[in-house]
Amino acid sequence: MPLLSSAAAAAVGVALVTAGQLAVPAARPSIDSDPSSTSCLTAEAFRYLVLFEPGTDDDTARSAIETACGTQTVNYSEIGVAVATSADPRFDELLGADRVFSAERAARELIGPSALETDRDVSAAGSTRPATSFQVPGWAQRVATGSAEVLVGVLDSGIDAGHPALMRAIDTEASAGCLSGAPDRSAAAWTATRSVHGTHVAGIIGAEGADTSGVAPGVRLASIRVVDETGAVYPEAAVCGLLWAAAEGVDIANNSYIVDPWNARCTDVPGRAVATEAVQRAVRYASQQGVLPIAAAGNNASDLLALGRQSAAAAESGGDCRPLPAGLHEAVTVSAVGPENQKAGYSSYGLGVIDVAAPGGEHRRGTDDGVSGCISSTVPGGGYDRLCGTSMAAPYVSGVAALLASRHPEATPAGLRSMLRNQAIPLPCPREYDLNHDGTQDAECRGTAMYNSFYGSGLVNVLNAVRS
Repeated sequence: MPLLSSAAAAAVGVALVTAGQLAVPAARPSIDSDPSSTSCLTAEAFRYLVLFEPGTDDDTARSAIETACGTQTVNYSEIGVAVATSADPRFDELLGADRVFSAERAARELIGPSALETDRDVSAAGSTRPATSFQVPGWAQRVATGSAEVLVGVLDSGIDAGHPALMRAIDTEASAGCLSGAPDRSAAAWTATRSVHGTHVAGIIGAEGADTSGVAPGVRLASIRVVDETGAVYPEAAVCGLLWAAAEGVDIANNSYIVDPWNARCTDVPGRAVATEAVQRAVRYASQQGVLPIAAAGNNASDLLALGRQSAAAAESGGDCRPLPAGLHEAVTVSAVGPENQKAGYSSYGLGVIDVAAPGGEHRRGTDDGVSGCISSTVPGGGYDRLCGTSMAAPYVSGVAALLASRHPEATPAGLRSMLRNQAIPLPCPREYDLNHDGTQDAECRGTAMYNSFYGSGLVNVLNAVRS
């Protein structure tokens, strides 16, 4: 789901929890190999991820899926991941539960249809009133213009391409919707509908106007929709979005979301290891094709190092506690700071997990609306609004990365990651971290002044980036 509320999911780095590629068994449906002789059952249809060996061609994948009473939506042969739909509740058993997973079905079984039908993608700050201006922290005011040769993919809930501050930045040819797991180029598929989230994230990266500026005005933005109407982000959409980014030559991919289902204990969804493998393959492939994935750490104030240990313990049962994509090595994981450059109370953290920190805002107690410390950016309809979250911190880092890519067009994703760390301003652990003043520390910061669990290598800085 998009990272909007303090109850949203946390992310865990791969420094201590690195999963190797799963061995994919040969397709072994326990039904007759001739699909015409199979007695398929009919129930509610769900989307599934199916793992194959990388390089498996479309016909081979389709045959295996159809034999197991499914219909192939798309086959990403580059990474050996297919998306299918099936109304037969035995579909995962017929193909092998260790190679098939439906996050959509798991979410339905875990939290029920009523919860899925609610709009989870709402303002983090609880405010939908348009602000009168676009405001970013002082150090992020427009100090440089990015190159139009740099393309930033906004994997999110869609963008309002008609917003005056964004309309020149949106690359409609590089945009697509991925909700089905297969890319859809139509404008309706990638345009924002009910959600303000994607448009807000896009503005932080590249908004541009007379009195308006994102971190990297001048770069192009691709709207790659992965968030559905309920606010859910299923792994097949993330895989599609990442493969689309790779195919379209995206340089930076901003991921201000965590793949569903996550609001359950990791051991409650044992098949999620399949989803982890699929998304990990997609992230690795995108990185190999020149895409730098940047991901929000999460708003659950969780110690991601501890979650990493849970993931290792759950691996034997097929579970995986690592949120996606922020828990993967190739992603740059971002924590959020408030106006005083201290870790925001909601932001997740973890030694060896967080790469860098950036402004995500903080709710101010005692103010009329509680959002004065949040980040103002573009929202659909031509207005502006304030939101808080690591969802807002990640696009700051994407904007800085876009400026670095503008100045170093030869840089690889690994090179850009290194530059991001090197230009960051180190922040030491706070002496005390008692946000509600109850005498108890709200989180424990570990590490050194140069690298620690709250801020990684430090706070990203636009001036340092443009001077690099």
